[in-house]
Parts: sequence; C-alpha cells; structure tokens
Amino acid sequence: MTSPITIRLGQRARQRIAAEGVQAADIAIVPAAAGGPKGLILHGLDCWMFGDFFKAAPRQRKLVGASIGAWRMAASAFQDPVAAHKRLARLYAGQRYPDKVTPAYVSQTCRALLDELLDGRGHEAINHPEHHVSIITIRGVGALGGTNGARWREMAGFLLAAAGNAVSRKRLAASMERVIFHNQRDDARWLRDDFDAFAAHFVGLQADNLRDALLASGSIPLVLEAVTGIAGAPDGAYWDGGLIDYHLHLPYQRDPGLVLYPHFNDYIVPGWLDKSMPWRRAKDHALENMILVSPSAEFVRQLPNAKLPDRKDFKVYGQNHEHRTRDWLQAIGESERMAEAFSRWCEKPDLKQAASF
Repeated sequence: MTSPITIRLGQRARQRIAAEGVQAADIAIVPAAAGGPKGLILHGLDCWMFGDFFKAAPRQRKLVGASIGAWRMAASAFQDPVAAHKRLARLYAGQRYPDKVTPAYVSQTCRALLDELLDGRGHEAINHPEHHVSIITIRGVGALGGTNGARWREMAGFLLAAAGNAVSRKRLAASMERVIFHNQRDDARWLRDDFDAFAAHFVGLQADNLRDALLASGSIPLVLEAVTGIAGAPDGAYWDGGLIDYHLHLPYQRDPGLVLYPHFNDYIVPGWLDKSMPWRRAKDHALENMILVSPSAEFVRQLPNAKLPDRKDFKVYGQNHEHRTRDWLQAIGESERMAEAFSRWCEKPDLKQAASF
C-alpha cells in the first residue's frame, strides 16, 4: 500500500537520524506555513506531535508560524494542545460567509473565531515554559505604509509590490517588512541577525496583543482589513505574514538541533508571490537540519475532490456550507493516517524512503 506521506531530509538531519534514529529531544524548531485551509491536512500530525511525541522529551522548542500556521502554533502551546487543535479544526472548517462579503465582515468573523480558539486562555500560549511561539506578520512600508484603509491605495500598493517581486524578491523589501511577535522567554535571537533583504521588528507577545497578532498574521490583503494599533508594535498596517514567509524559508541552520516541519507541500516557497516561480524554491543550506513530512500524491487523490482543502472552496461550494464543511472535516479525519504513518517511520526510520531537497 502506498504511504500517505512523503519525507524529505536535509543532509545534517539524515546523518543525525542514521546515527541516532529520530529522537524527540533533538527537535528544536517546528515551522508552520501560511496557506489557509491547506493547513487543515496537518491536524493529525499536530495532535500527534504536541499530544504525544514531544511529551516524552520536554525541552525548549521554537514554534514559528505565519497565517494559519501561526494559529496552529498558538494552539500547540496550550496546556491541552490536542483540545486546542480540535477546537481550531472545528472552528476553521465551520466558517460561513454570505455570497457578497466585505473585508470588514471577514475580519470580524476571523476575530470572533480567534476569540473562541483562545477561549480566555491566551496566557497559556504566550507563557508556555518550553514551547515558545513566534508569530510572523508583515507591516506595510513605502506605498503600503500610507494606505489608511483605502482599498484603491491597498490595491495599488500591492500591485507595485508584486511587480517588484517579479523582478527580484529583494525588491519586495521596499514594500513590506517583518514584524515578529514572540514569546518573551525567547528573544528569537536566531532570526535577529540579517539573513535576507527584509527589515525586521521584534515585539514581545502579551495578553493585549496576542489576538491582534494572530489576526494580522492571517489578514490576506483585500480579503481582510489591515490590522492596526497592535499593542507594543510599531504603528502601521499589518497583513498576512505569508506575503514574505509563505513556507517560512528561515535560517534554520543556525540552530544545532533539528527542524520538524509538517507541511502541505514537499517543497518550500519563500513568499506567497513566489508560488508561480518554481526556480525560487528553497534548496539551500538553511534546510540541512530539516525533516519535512507532507501528504503524498496518492493520499491527496483519496481526499474529497482529490485535493487538499483550499480557499477557493468558499467560492466553489458557494452557499452549500454543510457540504464544504463535511468535506473539510473528512480531510481532517484522514489526516490521522499521516500521523500514524510518520509515527511508525520515526520508530524505525528507513532512510531509503526519505528523499533529499
């Protein structure tokens, strides 16, 4: 039977596993990509990692995410991470929108979703003694720095940003910069030294900025409103962290530990605007200590509509909310097979089954 997962290993990760096997104590970083509903397919792996695998080897770990990835990592840092992940899956799959919807309506809906996810216990996610969450957002600068909520200015600013990115990813830095909200027990030192063209700001997570940081990290331009007035953060308009860090191509090699990356793709695209540019996919030394696990093509073919849940489903299913929710929940249920397969592989890793980047 074909495996439901694909595994890729960086060279350092392969050598470590060949010598020691897969040890939970070696996992230092867990990234979580942007990607909207696609992230739902990682539910089983999230529950297994934080509800089982890591419990046997407590240590400080960096949990870093953008958009739905940030929401997943926040859920992972609750005292009961499995309950939090189940709550996130139910709430995300249960979203409903009318035919005609405004960015204000979508923002209001997502804000309410996050309130229910946090459930008055956001302090758990920002104060976890071992699992340190970092939430990636972007802050508009240049043409995106003075939109003042005007839709036409936002559209013009993002078109200019996209045009610059088409020439060079470095040019995107003229339109946006990273703002990383992090657990105050961890100063995110590994991200502070420059590793690309983007300026960065670092803001400590606290009770009065957690929800806004999570909302900003998932605020898709022109679909949601920009988030402003975030406590402790530089003034400005904040949007989806996936614009810069879609699949989180970060300097993982700076950490001596391993990176365990549950992902919905078996490759890493640096920014959201790079999706149609396969030559920009990451293949460098930043991935040398990475274990990447993703759904196999055969597994995806067995899902409803033979694909992962995605944002287009809101339009495809239209007002048939029950049908979409049912199909998404079925995909979430199937994700348990990925967790089971990866758990077995970790117990007895066959390196021949793992590709390289």
